[in-house]
Amino acid sequence: MALRVTQSMMSNQLIRNINNNMSRLSGWQTQLATGRTINKPSDNPVGITYSLRYRSELQANEQYQSNVDSALSWLEFTDMLIGQIGDIVKRAKELTVQGSTGTNPQVAMDSVANEIVQLKAQLVNIGNSQLAGKYVFNGQTYDKPPYPDVQNAGSALTDEGSVYYEVGIGTDLVINVNGNQLFGRPTEQDNLFQVLDRIANALYSGNKSGAAAELDNLDTRFEKIVSVRSEVGAKTNRVELMQERLLDLELNITRLQSKTEDADIAEVLMRYQTDENVYRASLAMGSRVIMTTLVDFLR
Repeated sequence: MALRVTQSMMSNQLIRNINNNMSRLSGWQTQLATGRTINKPSDNPVGITYSLRYRSELQANEQYQSNVDSALSWLEFTDMLIGQIGDIVKRAKELTVQGSTGTNPQVAMDSVANEIVQLKAQLVNIGNSQLAGKYVFNGQTYDKPPYPDVQNAGSALTDEGSVYYEVGIGTDLVINVNGNQLFGRPTEQDNLFQVLDRIANALYSGNKSGAAAELDNLDTRFEKIVSVRSEVGAKTNRVELMQERLLDLELNITRLQSKTEDADIAEVLMRYQTDENVYRASLAMGSRVIMTTLVDFLR
């Protein structure tokens, strides 16, 4: 038996088709406005899982990059300070040689001793250096100065805890150097503060041989400072490599995210125009499908 097609059925079908065409146009308009093919989970259920994963990885990468930047700043600042310490040790050695040789009068030896005292004060100042409000040479207790007393700096023990920065998944890097590594522990013969104190006292008392005897301690301490600086330099190089790796990783993840989310604007425009033509044609066809009724003839 043939199905009787009524005017109401034709009208309902026409409205459904027009609504479908409008829905497709709306989808293309949304993609053109946002520049993305995925604007809600239903657009691409599989793609949205990859998209969320890429976003999570980019956020983690951004945090690692921030950690790397902070670690690099700390290491570069530490390297600068160690360089200044090395320069002071060199100057102290020059003064010690100058004051302990020849026929210097006591006035000249006192003058050299005074400069030695000032060098020690400058070393204490460097030892209490801060970066972003943190004392860089006091381990994990970076909220307290490692050398609060200039006179007794030689007997101070700094915190030897390690400061870690997470620069990658499962990769923690120790970026700090404590004061004991640079200036020496109180029990070490070449503790830099104690050595300078002994040199100054020897010169004040006119004991040239006593001052000269400390030259070996200055040399051994200088070698240790150079060794620590080389370790800092090696870590700096490693962090710079990690920085480059994280930038490359960010670029790769961004490309993958773009392939998953970003819309091909040229293709979207073409499909939009095609569906717009279809929509206009459906409207034109609707004016023919919806035939005139009896009411139209009663006018």
